[in-house]
Amino acid sequence: MLADRLARAITLAGPIPLSQFMAAANAHYYATRDPLGARGDFTTAPEISQMFGELIGLWLADLWDRAGRPASRYVELGPGRGTLAADALRAMAKAGLEPGVDLVETSPTLRAAQAERVPHAEWHLDLIGLPEDMPLLVVANEFFDALPIRQLVATGNGWRERLVACQDTLFLPIAGDRSFDMIIPRHLLHAEPGSILETSPASVAVLRGLAQRLLAQGGAALIVDYGYEGPAIGDTFQAVRGHQYANPFDQPGEADLTAHVDFATLKEAAEAEGLVVHGPVTQGAFLRALGIEARTEALAKAAPERAEALAADRDRLVGDAAMGELFKVIALTAPGWPVPAGFE
Repeated sequence: MLADRLARAITLAGPIPLSQFMAAANAHYYATRDPLGARGDFTTAPEISQMFGELIGLWLADLWDRAGRPASRYVELGPGRGTLAADALRAMAKAGLEPGVDLVETSPTLRAAQAERVPHAEWHLDLIGLPEDMPLLVVANEFFDALPIRQLVATGNGWRERLVACQDTLFLPIAGDRSFDMIIPRHLLHAEPGSILETSPASVAVLRGLAQRLLAQGGAALIVDYGYEGPAIGDTFQAVRGHQYANPFDQPGEADLTAHVDFATLKEAAEAEGLVVHGPVTQGAFLRALGIEARTEALAKAAPERAEALAADRDRLVGDAAMGELFKVIALTAPGWPVPAGFE
């Protein structure tokens, strides 16, 4: 078991950074199961309603059309079961866009599910293998939240990195010995002891790699995730198992570990690379701008017996008390590409 291997490693070599603990746990978790749906641990927007993927597909087709209809590739980071890709590609095809498909996925279990829905796709472990000869139309829905984070904790002796220690088989967070005051924003230096500041170097690295591709090849990326505009104090590290919150330090590799995405940092990194950044806006505002109300009505008209369920799905996607407010959306475009819909 992963928990036993981590316990032995920590016992022998000492506490490890939270980022290392999270990376090991999620690598095991995603490699060994399909975590989605009623029988899994959580449900994402594409699994709630076909409308989500369809609207994103039409968003991409509109942007591609106004960019001059270049030969392009559809790229999805962490595509789950392939549901979003299948819905988006179906909508794109109706608008005249039929790109090749590249899916960035490390899980063999999820790759198998994706192959059933998008059989003509090509798979990659990271961005390195993506085609280099044409613009990329990139979607990352609930991808960045699962990337490893570092946590810094304020103590009476300054800021320290949060490490994971182990007693027997019990994992618990502790403050390390090394000072990190030199990287703390000045206005947060004297925060109350116990305050947590999160960073995600892994997210910034992926964002920069993606930005360099878009700058060199053209194209756009749409990032949808739950998060905030930071930097801000707060502990968002969490675990979900069986659609319930769980202790993130309990049974590593058996729950989905995530943290809220710092959209301000992603925006800053993209702009530093030279991309044009649009947003962030809330998921609710974005989907409404793309016409989710009209799409709900059209589907209900075609299947009146589903009208109530369709309205409930729409409300779950856009409602302030559901996903509409917590989830944010940003778009990144190569210089010279049009302003995307929903961000005018």
